[in-house]
Amino acid sequence: MKLNIQARAKINWTLDVVGVLPNGYHDLDMLMQSVTLCDQMTVEDADALTLSVRAAGGTFVPADDKNLVLRAAKALQAHTGCTKGARMTLRKYIPVAAGMGGGSSDAAAALKGLNVLWELGLADDELEKIGLEIGADVPFCVRGGLQRAQGVGERLTPVKMKRPLYLVAFQPCRGLSTKEVFTALHEDGIRQEDRPDNEAAQRALERGDVRALGAAIGNVLEPVSRRMRPEIDRAIRDIEAAGAAGARMTGSGSAVFGVFLHAGACKRAAKILQETYPTCRMMRTADCGVVIEREDAQGGGL
Repeated sequence: MKLNIQARAKINWTLDVVGVLPNGYHDLDMLMQSVTLCDQMTVEDADALTLSVRAAGGTFVPADDKNLVLRAAKALQAHTGCTKGARMTLRKYIPVAAGMGGGSSDAAAALKGLNVLWELGLADDELEKIGLEIGADVPFCVRGGLQRAQGVGERLTPVKMKRPLYLVAFQPCRGLSTKEVFTALHEDGIRQEDRPDNEAAQRALERGDVRALGAAIGNVLEPVSRRMRPEIDRAIRDIEAAGAAGARMTGSGSAVFGVFLHAGACKRAAKILQETYPTCRMMRTADCGVVIEREDAQGGGL
């Protein structure tokens, strides 16, 4: 059996730090969203567990145990006692160290894909628990769609969107270390005016009100990341100048995104922005984080 898998990127409509958990991690409150930009993965039957990686733009991505795909596969084996192998091939299109969940989405794709390939029959909530051992964003990427994410990101509550929305996103500069960004945030503190309005953003998404959404989105990590990478600030202003209803940084950066009233406005903005930011891509919101298609003698799909 061979599976072709889309591992979809994510954005943060909102990201707020509301406290500190007993384990010392930050207590977060976020609205997280899957988008159609994705990495491509294939998994197929093999005697051993192997991974090969090809990254767009020549970016180096390790194919050893530092890669979350292999870590997820081995965690799944340990959890189930499965000793089967798999040949995994990953083509990277989601920017690296960008806050778009690339590594986490790849790990989620490995968990869901190998669950099918190895016929393990695990439910998504069990895969999410295994994924949390790999990274805080992996449970969201397993579930995907639009979720209110709390705790470290593992407490997920689905939010129903009225309609798909259109975005542009790109990485205007070098990536950022999540650990370094949170350390700087701890030193600087959070200004009240930098906090997003999670409730208003959620209501806007439920109603499909893009203007209200643009006014409510926000990310408390953005001021720190902008200081580390001033290109982020300029990119956000350029997206707004291109007609976005709202533009923000996603995750801990360094990628930025903008949301538009309709597909035509988004397409026009992408064309303008690509002159300055060649990696700018148009995308839309998605209702799941992982898409799996089966290749076999019958050529069916999942």
